[in-house]
Amino acid sequence: MEVINQIELRNLQVEDYLELKDSMIEAYRELKEMYWRKHEIERLLSIFRQGQFVILADGKVVGAALSLLINADDIDDNHTYEEITGNDTFSTHDPKGNILYGIDVFIHPAYRGLRLGRRLYDKRKELCEQMNLRGIVFAGRIPNYGKYAEELSPKEYIEKVRMKELFDPVLAFQLSNDFHVKKVMKNYLEGDTSSQDFAVLMEWNNIYYEPSRKLINSRKSVVRLGLIQWQMRPLKNLEDLYEQAEFFIDAVSGYESDFALFPELFIAPLMADFNYLNEADAIRELAGYTDTIKKKFQEFAISYNINIITGSMPYIDENGKLLNVGFLCRRDGSSEIYTKIHITPNEIAHWGMSGGDTIQTFDTDCGRIGIMICYDVEFPELPRLMAEEGMQLLFVPFLTDTQNGYTRVKHCAQARAIENECYVAIAGCVGNLPRVNNMDIQFAQAAVFTPADFAFPTNGVKAEATPNTEMTLIVDVDLDLLKELHEHGSVKTLKDRRKDLYDVIKKT
Repeated sequence: MEVINQIELRNLQVEDYLELKDSMIEAYRELKEMYWRKHEIERLLSIFRQGQFVILADGKVVGAALSLLINADDIDDNHTYEEITGNDTFSTHDPKGNILYGIDVFIHPAYRGLRLGRRLYDKRKELCEQMNLRGIVFAGRIPNYGKYAEELSPKEYIEKVRMKELFDPVLAFQLSNDFHVKKVMKNYLEGDTSSQDFAVLMEWNNIYYEPSRKLINSRKSVVRLGLIQWQMRPLKNLEDLYEQAEFFIDAVSGYESDFALFPELFIAPLMADFNYLNEADAIRELAGYTDTIKKKFQEFAISYNINIITGSMPYIDENGKLLNVGFLCRRDGSSEIYTKIHITPNEIAHWGMSGGDTIQTFDTDCGRIGIMICYDVEFPELPRLMAEEGMQLLFVPFLTDTQNGYTRVKHCAQARAIENECYVAIAGCVGNLPRVNNMDIQFAQAAVFTPADFAFPTNGVKAEATPNTEMTLIVDVDLDLLKELHEHGSVKTLKDRRKDLYDVIKKT
């Protein structure tokens, strides 16, 4: 499996053809001469450009998903691949069709295992919803069936794959992506000997289908947050940290979360190796891991298709200052740093930390977000500036050792949600950490807070985790409710603020 730094999913272009051809040849090695000719791609783009997608890894085309529009009533359950594609002329495409028919999807073998295929399938579903289509249909190969053809019928084979008694790389993937089997087809794709010329007609139904059309390219309204309440525990090395972090990322990604939020200084157990040093020197040694950890989390963000907010970790800048920073690792491979602005007396006295000087918001594929580390949420000026830049979600990784410290963070976070008409998500560490000075006890309760108006919970609490227990908290938040609140709320704090009397100004 290749290590990649940047992922891009976009519409196919004619200029992509040579790389598309190379990746397709590698993906279909067992099917001789199985690749699209350039004139066929040009034709496909001319009739339905928005239905053709490619995935690029570090600028190289490594996968694609190609589609047509078909009217559901025109699909014969016994069709062949040649028939559905009009002998590769795509004459079957109907611009007014109500079904997205998938004619191809593949990933270069060197880039499998990174869940890139799932991104392509999700993009098709997104297009289907945006175009208000009834669903997606395609015929999938069953390439492992040839190994069992003498002992199992196609129907028996499909059932064993569904029950996970057998594995088929294509069918298992499609079933895991919410497609269901409509029919077993014979002689669908000529020359597919590994499937014994069988294919499975698969279908995904768009539950949002309505008679009236929706706007295309609208941003998703409901965003799913995955908050990680991290148990402090001894860690032998970086691999132990990665194993535990990946476990949680896998868990929240499995529930299709858009964000994973880690707590402040959750990597502190690694400082045990430096406990023979004084506290200030020990945390500077810990800072030596930061760049390496950031790169690993970028890999996780790509692999699990999730935006990761890495909590925080110590960082030494170019001037030798010790800062408390974290990283937004987007699922497209890009990343940005954020810095704790206000440093607690404890951080200064024990570690000699300095505060950052950059106040900013971040654009993501789920809207504009702000990130503040722990103590920063107790200063209302920061999120006010972020709200004026369009922030809809505020993430607060924190670390508190006592319940009264947690209470300050919790109630200030709730206030920020009301003041700035946004959602605020907080996540912290729990448990005890022997053999690490100044990090011995923790108290936390992850939560998501909302404005307090009729569209939201009456107490302004969307969800809370169990206090002081290692767990995840999965929460859906509706960004459209914020838009309605800004215009039609019982109170409108963003609009009613008396800027004629006072204002908050960010120094540049």
